[in-house]
Amino acid sequence: MPAERPPSVDALARDLADVGLPHPLLVDAAREAVAAGDPSSARARAEAVRRALLRPVVNATGVLLHTNLGRAPLAWSQPATYSNLELDADTGRRGSRDRHAAALVARAVGAEAALVVNNGAAAVLLVLAALARGREVLVSRGELVEIGGGFRLPEVLAESGARLVEVGTTNRTRWADYRGRQSHETALVLKVHQSNYRIVGFTESVGVADLARLGVPVVADLGSGLLDASTPWLAGGPPSWLAGEPAVRQTLAAGAGLVTFSGDKLLGGPQAGIVAGRADLVGECARHPLARAVRPGGLVLAALQETVLAYLRRDGDAIPFWRLATRPVEELRRRAEALGVGQVATTTAVAGAGALPGLDIPSAGIAVAGDHTAALRAHEPPVVARVQDDRTVLDLRTVDPADDAVVAKAVAGLA
Repeated sequence: MPAERPPSVDALARDLADVGLPHPLLVDAAREAVAAGDPSSARARAEAVRRALLRPVVNATGVLLHTNLGRAPLAWSQPATYSNLELDADTGRRGSRDRHAAALVARAVGAEAALVVNNGAAAVLLVLAALARGREVLVSRGELVEIGGGFRLPEVLAESGARLVEVGTTNRTRWADYRGRQSHETALVLKVHQSNYRIVGFTESVGVADLARLGVPVVADLGSGLLDASTPWLAGGPPSWLAGEPAVRQTLAAGAGLVTFSGDKLLGGPQAGIVAGRADLVGECARHPLARAVRPGGLVLAALQETVLAYLRRDGDAIPFWRLATRPVEELRRRAEALGVGQVATTTAVAGAGALPGLDIPSAGIAVAGDHTAALRAHEPPVVARVQDDRTVLDLRTVDPADDAVVAKAVAGLA
């Protein structure tokens, strides 16, 4: 008896039209299924492709800046139009893309100038390449960090062409240690905020104000990007969990020549890296050939501009990160009770993304016995939760109130 012929790839793909993918992707799924000898798997293959595309998820993990979920939530869109990205509308001539968002950042932190690049690592690399190539950079041994993805400061220094000079010890570095390693080849001092770990106990470090007395530019990599320690955009002032977090404005005021930081952490904006400080140093960075390779596009700059305008208006509620981070616990508990599913639970949220390590943010949410995280991720839209003490915990600190109904439906549907 002759073997049954496999179905037509095109016909199989047309049967998948309701999946919502473009026809060429459905053809790919159908072809793979037929080649595997399992035409019935075509739908599952197409669904897998659709689920892998970028799409909204509900973050119920309690991690405000979840790197896997895009860090800071950003609500911004742009109409299909041209912009004055590099046009001086007054003269009609070519302008600079640093006159918009970068100029606003400089105003917000009290810097002479600022430059925007595509991420925080690029900001550090550009500064080192522009200001210290072929020369020495002093760094405390306690600040030779590695962050996520294998980003190691010594390797970045090497790629920039600068020469690393290690100062002090892992736990104790004094001003005299810097002075003792300084030479005519010293281009700058790099101070790196320990944003994703803590060294406690028998420790000592040197602040920016004292480092400035060495007479060479001090570059402070703050990473997490708190603009101002006084948080004038928050009506209630700085929350207790921000205590001790260095801020850009105060670090510049203390004498740093440049500060580098990320746009999508405590700043609450798009992924970007920012260099702010002295106009001459920022200018050198902007003129370096690497600056063009790491510059962001107009969409990022426009989103960053809107974020910084909210800071200048002192409108913290317009920035989703701060709106979520500062919700009163009592409000979160009332929302948890109103969901009508699971058990109301006292939880602890964290900043995430290497910001504020070891500092907890009081929170509330719901808990369900057992591990249901896979089923919640399979919901549409996916709901991402965490497992703690054999319970699935959904922390409302990181859930927009508009998504409470989604959370309730997803939990109610658990077997």
